[in-house]
Amino acid sequence: MAALGDQSEEQAMAAQPKPQNRPISNIVIVVAMQTEALPIVNRFQLTEDPDTPFPQGVPWVRYQGTYKDLNISLIWPGKDPTLGVDSVGTISSALVTYAAIQALQPDLIINAGTAGGFKAKGASIGDVFIVSDCAFHDRRIPIPVFDLYGVGLRKAFVAPNLVKELNLKVGKLSTGDSLDMTQQDESSIIANDATVKDMELLLMFLTF
Repeated sequence: MAALGDQSEEQAMAAQPKPQNRPISNIVIVVAMQTEALPIVNRFQLTEDPDTPFPQGVPWVRYQGTYKDLNISLIWPGKDPTLGVDSVGTISSALVTYAAIQALQPDLIINAGTAGGFKAKGASIGDVFIVSDCAFHDRRIPIPVFDLYGVGLRKAFVAPNLVKELNLKVGKLSTGDSLDMTQQDESSIIANDATVKDMELLLMFLTF
């Protein structure tokens, strides 16, 4: 399976989102789990929107409010209607993020939450990382070119001021839909040169 490093520098740069010289006033924060969302909701005194702009019947929850001159919407995919657990994973994250883009037209999307880290790559419990690159470790398509599509390498926006002001770490992330790590997943994560592993990170600091 092709790894993050197998793409050429030109391909990697082509995947780099292009910065836009425009003010940011409308922010969407996507968070996978309620326990991750509520501290942010409380910190910014957001309130639940009883009339969400999302399709009828979906469990997605929107909290909204303002902070200084910013309009903030926090989107949580909600609970699975059948099992009552948080709707984690890349599929729920992709669907709710797409719907939020269409309905709210954000200037900035932040995908935030907890993740696993690798001590061998310099991660420690409690560290906060800004993701520099994101790739999948469980989309295995052993066919030329399709293998690169499966890895799906994307570069995130660089945020040097944020990193400096908050003294954050920067690292590559490998994402997938399983909490455990098979031997094959581990090999792909190592090949992706990942410091962080999660189950939802489709994008980070993308502007529209």
